[in-house]
Amino acid sequence: MTAQILTATAAELGRRIAARELTSVEVTRAFLDQIARVDGDVHAFLHVDAEGALAQAAAVDARLDAGEELGPLALKDLFCQAGVPTTAGSRMLEGWRPPYSATVTQRLLDAGLVILGKTNLDEFAMGSSTENSAYGTTRNPWDLDRIPGGSGGGSAAALASFEAPLAIGTDTGGSIRQPGAVTGTVGVKPTYGGTSRYGVIAMASSLDQPGPCARTVLDAALLHEVIAGHDPMDSTSIDAPVPPIVDAARSGDVTGLRIGVVRELGGEGYAPGVELRFREALGLLEAAGAEIVEVSCPHFDYALGAYYLIMPSEVSSNLARYDAMRYGLRVGDDGTRSTEEVMNATRGQGFGEEVKRRVILGTYALSSGYYDAYYGSAQKVRRLISDDFDAAFAQVDVLVSPSTPTTAFRIGERTADPLAMYASDLCTIPSNMAGNASGSFPCGLAPEDGLPVGFQVMAPPLADDRVYRVGAALERALGSDGVLTDAIAERWVEA
Repeated sequence: MTAQILTATAAELGRRIAARELTSVEVTRAFLDQIARVDGDVHAFLHVDAEGALAQAAAVDARLDAGEELGPLALKDLFCQAGVPTTAGSRMLEGWRPPYSATVTQRLLDAGLVILGKTNLDEFAMGSSTENSAYGTTRNPWDLDRIPGGSGGGSAAALASFEAPLAIGTDTGGSIRQPGAVTGTVGVKPTYGGTSRYGVIAMASSLDQPGPCARTVLDAALLHEVIAGHDPMDSTSIDAPVPPIVDAARSGDVTGLRIGVVRELGGEGYAPGVELRFREALGLLEAAGAEIVEVSCPHFDYALGAYYLIMPSEVSSNLARYDAMRYGLRVGDDGTRSTEEVMNATRGQGFGEEVKRRVILGTYALSSGYYDAYYGSAQKVRRLISDDFDAAFAQVDVLVSPSTPTTAFRIGERTADPLAMYASDLCTIPSNMAGNASGSFPCGLAPEDGLPVGFQVMAPPLADDRVYRVGAALERALGSDGVLTDAIAERWVEA
């Protein structure tokens, strides 16, 4: 029975709980037991709230309303949850327990979802490998010597090792989609403003967006629907109806859909196995009735450089609040040091090397005499990238590309080369710059290393349903719900 619970889709678990074939407590215990059994190897979780999760599950079982459709999930440790440790993967916030919950967190709880705990991430979501966490590296369940992507590697790894059926992440430059790609799971970045940022520890406010992580397209859509919608507590929240994402995920009909292949997101630097599986996926979608055309987005070539000026600039501003004066870590306050000395000691010890690198870069880009040359110019490139998307979407319904140029690389392989690390997000960054919807879906294993490959789908703002429609069509064409579930389940789920 335990194996059946762990490998079931979240939609199926929700149906069985609603029908009283299973209790929420039974399901929650099964996942807590799996976490206890395997997380010593994977290190997906920073905090497991077993007592709180079981109490939430008991409350769900006690409700007379049988309309709960989803089960337990893991929450990236950027989301505030009242009374639960929230660290952002940083020593700066070690031991902090928020007095309030993020809007996304509260919507999950209101919907009857049980939060198992908080997952690991690169510190303050800055990284592409989950090696920058102050609390240790998360490992990819497909190969424990490989990275699980980043910054949300903990959420993706929890899904791939069957420690949770659902997870929540944030995507600033690919932090949901890139981990999804390299772990063989589904990750979607909603339209910017489609999900609330209130109560989410900020990295880069004009780029951050919470979104769903799952093992199937329908599960991701169901979770997306729970967390989406206008929030007056977030000034960037869009006051518009949530697109029909669940219907799209159930339909998967791409007949007559025009799919544009982005010329600039492929070719040199892309692993042969990634290119092979991507082209095979295109063939499956064409056989399902879609029309495949090539589209050029020439300014995408400048997205990475512009992103690494805009994002650090916003990081510099957002992280200025961690000053040892208001909350969080405080170092060297022995009564003899000045305020400046305490602030310097605290930020020196509280932030890791990657965070310091980005704060310094962003502060420089915003400094007098350099603002127009760096930050201002990067914003102009951002406008050109948005124009590229607009021109492309005038020709096609969605754009597609590999989710990431390579499969998961080895732990430690890129830590000494920040530019190589940043290149992991070549394909995902443009959608964050423009704010449109985007998702990554499994499309098979690369023949050279047997590791998962991701297929990225990009749609216009507030056309998130198109992302799910294409993802569902691909999932169906590949022959199963949860394309890679059976292959990885043999490694992690006891019969």
